[in-house]
Amino acid sequence: MNRVRESAPQLAGIIPYDPKYLSAQMYMSANENPRDVDPDIRSQIDEAVRKVSLNRYPDPLANDLRDEIAQANGLDREWVLVGNGGDELLFDTALAWGGAGRTFLNLPPTFSVYEANARLTNTPIMNIERFSEDFSIDEDRVLAALADPTNNIAFTIIASPNNPTGLRAPQVFLEKLLNSTDALVMVDEAYFEFSRETMRPYLERHENLVILRTFSKAFSLAGVRIGYILAHPAVIREYMKVRQPYSVDAVSQAIARVVFRNRNAFEPAIHDIISERERIISELKVIPGVQFFPSDSNWVLFRISHAEQAWQYLYDNGILVRDFSSTKLLENTLRVTVGTPEQNSAFLRTLRDFALRKD
Repeated sequence: MNRVRESAPQLAGIIPYDPKYLSAQMYMSANENPRDVDPDIRSQIDEAVRKVSLNRYPDPLANDLRDEIAQANGLDREWVLVGNGGDELLFDTALAWGGAGRTFLNLPPTFSVYEANARLTNTPIMNIERFSEDFSIDEDRVLAALADPTNNIAFTIIASPNNPTGLRAPQVFLEKLLNSTDALVMVDEAYFEFSRETMRPYLERHENLVILRTFSKAFSLAGVRIGYILAHPAVIREYMKVRQPYSVDAVSQAIARVVFRNRNAFEPAIHDIISERERIISELKVIPGVQFFPSDSNWVLFRISHAEQAWQYLYDNGILVRDFSSTKLLENTLRVTVGTPEQNSAFLRTLRDFALRKD
């Protein structure tokens, strides 16, 4: 044979996720923490990694890490599941709660991987767009959609704060949502350390609540790939049926345990990022032709005329930001990750220069 059979039909038209990773002097596109793990914690990591037996399979459930996360959240191990980044757990959500005839309720613009996972699992998608000026959720439409049994909504994922638009979902709405349906409601809290708000207090009261978190952002471990969920033990057991065996390698488990034990050491940098976010917003206000959107996270989304040219001008000056200008509802927008004070100043200076040239 000189040809191969066609791939699964649900792959037709799917474009692989592209994080737009390009070489640059200043990386301000992927919502990473601009600071690497500090030398003291890295030394502890080196020591922990040296003790890992590379010839042995890892603990398949990362139970030591589960125990530490559970204890920090006032829970038992059975309420926690660790994954290969939040991305694995997002896909597992679609595997466990999706499928033909089981609708996924999506609230775009939001993280595009949610919809892609639904399509890969043959899950019908119901989109309720965020048409408001600040991209807030159309709460009445969402609740009405869930109340209609003909929609057969099996699960929804709500990022809080929402990526890429920036605002967290109101807790009053989320609780109303949880009370109104037996659909699985995942609240993606990948950036909750920057919003300072979590749905953890609601967890025991709502069996249908799943909270997703990650080590990639506030804890400077985007390169390690560790995420976890908090959920009712019965829900965790369903996730275990679809997760890949040994998905979290032993080295990543060792690194994550060290970082989690030292999580308080990251607080000063988190506060600095929040402060710098407010400085960026303040200075964007006075740049001609720029409209910024409020943010509860470690980035700022903004609209600017000639957004593609602005992106290129920033990149030509060594600054990589994320271009959403061709995304529905996000036309002419760019997203800048909060960097170090020096990086933020360079970004603002370069963007101001572009805007004045176009003014």
